[in-house]
Amino acid sequence: MDTNILAIVFVAVAISGFVAWLIYLQRKTAATEAQKVEGSKLLQLQAYERLSLLIERITLNNVISRVSQPEYGARDMQRAIIMTINEEFTYNISQQIYVSAEAWNAIKKLKDQNLLIVNQVASVMPAEASGMDLNRSILEFMMNDERRGTFHEIVSEVISFEAKRLL
Repeated sequence: MDTNILAIVFVAVAISGFVAWLIYLQRKTAATEAQKVEGSKLLQLQAYERLSLLIERITLNNVISRVSQPEYGARDMQRAIIMTINEEFTYNISQQIYVSAEAWNAIKKLKDQNLLIVNQVASVMPAEASGMDLNRSILEFMMNDERRGTFHEIVSEVISFEAKRLL
């Protein structure tokens, strides 16, 4: 009889130990999953932060102020602006995997719009125009066309809204 009680106690302890081990594994897995979600959220927030910076860096008045050289002709200035916008965009292209498709499409449209403006304004400039003439014409175009001038603000609001949703 003592061996039967001893066997029952042994089986009960073994089952209790096994159940405790399963509970431990479940809690450990849940904690690991929570850390993964937090890490993913952090990566997304960092991506939105970088894209906010990208928006500011490819805004035409900011690009012009960074690349403007007094000795540039209009065509040289056009190439410098286009190259700068494309480099900024390419540098941040990997951020698209962390943000929504809508946010990334807004960024692409902003880049494309800025390139279009530069090319359109440059196409009507005389061949002997200076880089400063091109800069002035681009900035005047932006000031006279409110829709284009505020597009970067709209894209910035989209990015900000999505980032706040994560918080």
